Amino acid sequence: MKKAIVIGATGGTGAAITQELINRGIATVAYGRSMHKLEQLAAKLGFPGHLQLAVGDAFNPDEIVAASQDADVMFHCANVPYHEMESRLLPLGESVMKAAEQLGLKVVVIDGIYPYGRRQMNEVTEEHPKQPHTRKGKTRLAYEQMLFSSRWSRAQVMIVRLPDYYGPTANEASYLGSTLESIAKGKMAFFIGNMETPREYIYLPDAAVMVVELASRENTYNQNWNIPGAGIIAGKEIVRIAQRAAGVTKPVMALGKIGLSLIGLGVPVMKEVVEMLYLTKEPLVLSRKKYERNIGPVQATPFAEGIAETIAQLQKK
Repeated sequence: MKKAIVIGATGGTGAAITQELINRGIATVAYGRSMHKLEQLAAKLGFPGHLQLAVGDAFNPDEIVAASQDADVMFHCANVPYHEMESRLLPLGESVMKAAEQLGLKVVVIDGIYPYGRRQMNEVTEEHPKQPHTRKGKTRLAYEQMLFSSRWSRAQVMIVRLPDYYGPTANEASYLGSTLESIAKGKMAFFIGNMETPREYIYLPDAAVMVVELASRENTYNQNWNIPGAGIIAGKEIVRIAQRAAGVTKPVMALGKIGLSLIGLGVPVMKEVVEMLYLTKEPLVLSRKKYERNIGPVQATPFAEGIAETIAQLQKK
């Protein structure tokens, strides 16, 4: 990989992947809708000489093509809000794929675990049946089918699947992003789902290391890859670690179906989370076997260290 473009570079996963590419000395184009946010990202990275900024619309393949000249790998990290997923996710993906097809690029698509549906394995491998029972899961499965469609003869695609994530760049798109941000600022916080059931989370800087490593290999495309976290942890333990790191203890309220539905009256995206609450009761844990067999040991920062660092970085904002 000589040059990469990151679509959605200012989002949670996009910023982490951009950071990892820059750390490796790879020429990188950070592509996003807002020059202000792109400049903020560049400032955090120290304005490296091998970083370019490009403003454009990810729904316009011509604009992506114009920004992607000389790139050989495209990281598709852009996403749409929960309440717009059914109508806008596939058009977004098709725009990115049209651009990649025109240029003959490799494409790394960041996605989640929704297409698997309910857990049928103790540790979910890439061969786990995809039997989604939710609207979002079905949309995500259609998205995968589009990405691996025979329509694309020049672009090579891989999908990397992350569990719930956290980290300094995580935002409201993640279950934990707003929770940790509120704790860092000494405010009352909300936690989505029950706080007793241990679930899998991944620290975004760890995910970025593994995703970029996969993208750098020749034999990793045209397939799915699970990107596992450091294990499972209950919400109450996350809160304990975060509050200790923040030095502030304020109430943290767990949000279930009723709470999310009420908040959703004013914040549509929260209402859409309700159908995914099954994952907070019947959590999926991703298998690391394929990654370890083909690439090597997974990057797994302990929760105590990753959460504390996230709080420290959020407090600097």
